[in-house]
Amino acid sequence: MIRILVYVALVFAIAAGFAWLADRPGDIALSWQGYDYSTSLMVAAVALAALFVALALVLWLILAAVRAPRLFGGWLSGRKRDRGYRALSRGMIAIGAGDLKRAKRFSTEAQKILQGEPLTLLLAAQTAQLSGDGAGARAAFETMLNEPETRLLGLRGLYVEAQRSGEHEAARHYAEEAAKAAPSLGWAGTALFDDQAAHGEWSAALTTLGSNLHAKLIDRGSAHRLRAVLLTARGLELELSNPEEARAAAQEAAKLQPGLVPAATLAARLFTRQGDIKRAVRILETAWRHEPHPELAEAYGMVRAGDSAQDRLKRAQRLLTLRPGHVESHLAVARAAIDARDWPLARKELATIAETDRTERFCLLMAEIEEGPDGNRGHVREWLSRALRAPRDPQWTADGYVFPAWAPISPISGRLDAFEWRTPTAALADDQRPAIDLVVADDVIAPEPRVIDATPAQAERAAEAARESRTSAPQAPRPAAPEASPPPPPPTKNGGPEKPVVVPPIPDDPGIEDVETEPSDRLRLQ
Repeated sequence: MIRILVYVALVFAIAAGFAWLADRPGDIALSWQGYDYSTSLMVAAVALAALFVALALVLWLILAAVRAPRLFGGWLSGRKRDRGYRALSRGMIAIGAGDLKRAKRFSTEAQKILQGEPLTLLLAAQTAQLSGDGAGARAAFETMLNEPETRLLGLRGLYVEAQRSGEHEAARHYAEEAAKAAPSLGWAGTALFDDQAAHGEWSAALTTLGSNLHAKLIDRGSAHRLRAVLLTARGLELELSNPEEARAAAQEAAKLQPGLVPAATLAARLFTRQGDIKRAVRILETAWRHEPHPELAEAYGMVRAGDSAQDRLKRAQRLLTLRPGHVESHLAVARAAIDARDWPLARKELATIAETDRTERFCLLMAEIEEGPDGNRGHVREWLSRALRAPRDPQWTADGYVFPAWAPISPISGRLDAFEWRTPTAALADDQRPAIDLVVADDVIAPEPRVIDATPAQAERAAEAARESRTSAPQAPRPAAPEASPPPPPPTKNGGPEKPVVVPPIPDDPGIEDVETEPSDRLRLQ
């Protein structure tokens, strides 16, 4: 825009000058070498302007002739460079499309034309990765380490190759180098933190987590959660060797994440050993307000050693006042009431639980209640049978597996904070497989032993009848039973009618006498 304005101003000035000369006519006389020259002022001005234009044109032609070889060489190199970048672009597109043949061809062409271009090394490395040439890919990435602008790219590629080949120590080395060179590099900080946590290096992982938070690679809420998990893991590790440091770590973890049950129980346990019952109770109550949990109820009941069952019952009722109406609150009171042999209170607390929340633990507690005051074995067996078919209780799960206790690292995937308190995966609702009812009859009537006539004549007739039945039996499906069918035999262990015993033919042996079958114990299964 500025150039256009300057050009317009220049043209306007020239036009104004010529107009000024046209308004003031005059003559110019020149005597030179015995000749006299005379012309008007306007003609002289035009001739002078034409002379300057001609001189500028001649000067431009001279300069163009001088610069022609260099300009021609630049034009040729520009075409070659354009062809190289075009090959580089097509090679990257071929890599993305998975066309290995075209990727190799364009990679070779780009390397020949664009020597020293960093992108050619990236194309060569990705082509080698696509073809499965790990050594070639590592060589290309190692070459990138020599240039400052491609060093981080080379470290990233070497880290990926080390991960693919299972060289975890080398992968960690490359991640550490990248994190030192660029602390704000997301993949390096995350990879280093995950590796330190997977190997149980809690202090180093805490330091790396702080660096990642400072570099804004992770949000503050997630960082607090991971820090609480790491502090809990460190506290569990130092619980016996250094209880003071373990208590400080567990206390900080409980403050960061009150709902982290292992941190609360660990801190309460360490405060109890120290004799500080008030702090232990305060931590457990805070965690219970956040999310009731059976491990919290157990730790709360045993917070003071030597308490009677009635004292533990009063403490459980305190939990009920903190979270009234919660299932875990009623289960905690029922458990403490059973231990205190207060059967009416236990039954009352369990009766307040909704039908949809009656899980396996509910049925087992009911079985204990039925067994307690009266010892009603029938009701006990009924509740045990219901427990088999009741919904499962939440448990510690990680990566689809159920574990008896919490751990900071998943033993399946090595991932930090993988444990969740959730109901394990169960069968689908429309699963029609029969459920087993473990109701055992008190008096099992054994069937009378059957006596088989095993004389040679009878055995020969039985064998002949069996052969005839096998040859004459049709291959069609079994016909429906008649209306007047005999009563079914007693059930067996598999839940169906007892199958008849097929006796094979006995060879002629006059020494064989009558044979009796042994009666077997049977369970009445539903």
